[in-house]
Amino acid sequence: MHWILLSTGIAIEILATASLKLSDGFTKIGFAALALICFGLAFYVMSLVVRTMPIGIAYSVWAGGGIAGVTLLGALAFGQSLDGFAFLGIGLIVAGVVVLNALSSAASG
Repeated sequence: MHWILLSTGIAIEILATASLKLSDGFTKIGFAALALICFGLAFYVMSLVVRTMPIGIAYSVWAGGGIAGVTLLGALAFGQSLDGFAFLGIGLIVAGVVVLNALSSAASG
């Protein structure tokens, strides 16, 4: 269950970050409000996740997923260009999260 919650929290955090961009420095109040609501909800979901998952694992997945997700969203939704090094970096982040979860004894808590 904590994996579903963590994935949901990451998705909400990505939406919050996109809303932050769309708020244009908090000048567009609707997007600013959405960003604040989504960030608050994402942190609430994370607080539920760390009840049953080691905080280091939860945060590494959260951060890695958020970085990769926002970077890809930036390219797809906002036309930001990604070069080979950007894709390499995202791949290394994902690989690090996989290694941490699949091979590290830290993942078991």
